[in-house]
Amino acid sequence: MASTPAPAEPVPALRARPFVACLLATRPAFLGVTLFACLIGLATAHGSGVALDPLKAVLTVLFALIAHAGINVLNDFYDARSGADAANRERLFPFTGGSRFIQNGVLSEAETGRLGFALLAAVVPAGLWLAWQSAPGLIVVGLAGLLLGWAYTAPPLALVSRGLGEAAVAAGWLIVVVGSDFVQRGGFAAAPLRGGLSYALLVAAILFINAFPDRRGDAATGKRTLVVRLGPDGAKWAYLGLVLVAYGWLVLMVGRERLPHGAAAAAMTLILSFRAARHLIAHAAEPAALAPAIKLTLAAAHLHGLVLAATLAFGRWPGAAP
Repeated sequence: MASTPAPAEPVPALRARPFVACLLATRPAFLGVTLFACLIGLATAHGSGVALDPLKAVLTVLFALIAHAGINVLNDFYDARSGADAANRERLFPFTGGSRFIQNGVLSEAETGRLGFALLAAVVPAGLWLAWQSAPGLIVVGLAGLLLGWAYTAPPLALVSRGLGEAAVAAGWLIVVVGSDFVQRGGFAAAPLRGGLSYALLVAAILFINAFPDRRGDAATGKRTLVVRLGPDGAKWAYLGLVLVAYGWLVLMVGRERLPHGAAAAAMTLILSFRAARHLIAHAAEPAALAPAIKLTLAAAHLHGLVLAATLAFGRWPGAAP
């Protein structure tokens, strides 16, 4: 069976449709990881016996998605300024190498920067309103999430260039889970940390595997990602280790009765993760061959998040009344 052709990169003709261009520049197909992180946070609150406020839940999801969109755009902006995306000759579009909007002449560097900062600015009033409705601690959660997203590629921190990108991504998406729970609960709790960590690590695995095709371009522009530092032969085993920690954490939490027994169903996605790891181990040094492993990694994270959210929301939590 013939393989599905890769989507075409954006072309300058998109400038004639500015709204569509701005929308596509946010890479909307990849915002699902934030949607599922929000659902997991709402699920831990609901499963813990908190009555959900529909308006606050909708606003939480909406503005978390806008924040993620803004961070995606700013990542493109800073990668363009560093030359990393322009130097990326082995990218697997649309998964790696950025949106290509700047490199292909759809948006200028300045326009991309303005769009990214405008999206982040739009989040601030909603965040303050949600903090007023729940508790001031939400401001700390929100600022931490925005800081990590901005610092992922932005100098002087540029966490992805220091081998800290995967850690920043795991922390960032765990913050989304914690924040979504916080809005409903009105305070901090351990439940979203226990319930969201396996998912956050699988989201980090997406960014990790995406760095394999970008390795040579990143190295040429001074980006010291883990894949650049370890090389493909070392990094492929680090990817497998990250995946094992994610599923090990979930099994541990269920086994120690810190999460509903039904949450173990989310571990079934290890089939997808292990297939991705097996493909990566076989082809780590062959960028053009990595699309199947990247797709499996994306599928594992999304399905894991969906199953986890459902089981946390409707499963019986340990200690709950029968």
